[in-house]
Amino acid sequence: MTGSVLDILIYVFDRYMLDEAPEVPEREDLARDLQQAGFAHANVERALDWLAGLAIEHGRPRIAGNGQSMRIYCDGELTRLSTECRGYLLTLERLGILSPHQREIVIDRMLALDTDELDTEQLKWVVLMVLSSQPGQEGAFERMETLMDDGRLSAPH
Repeated sequence: MTGSVLDILIYVFDRYMLDEAPEVPEREDLARDLQQAGFAHANVERALDWLAGLAIEHGRPRIAGNGQSMRIYCDGELTRLSTECRGYLLTLERLGILSPHQREIVIDRMLALDTDELDTEQLKWVVLMVLSSQPGQEGAFERMETLMDDGRLSAPH
């Protein structure tokens, strides 16, 4: 198995972030574990870089918003993020699951995935990873999980 970057991220998320594991291992140990699980070295390194990028996002300045602002996407974002993805993000923000700050982190992490075609299934996983990486977001995480499990939330048409 070579596994895409997202496959590796989901594996790490399931194994270390959802379980009551004491801590995520250091980068070298995690890389060794992932390679022993059958993931290709190059993809493991890209996935670990993606996770490091997520950790850096904690230092991003907060975006203040009153709920009346609108996100304008640049050409590169429009090319990579489908209409469905952008609609899904807007819906999550309106439901109070994502703040404007978290939306920006999700967009950044989506664009950092090594794939040309980004879809809402990938987006859902990235949203869960972003929410789980931030303290105090347990309620939003649970709401997102429930929406995913129920399949009630679909992208607007």
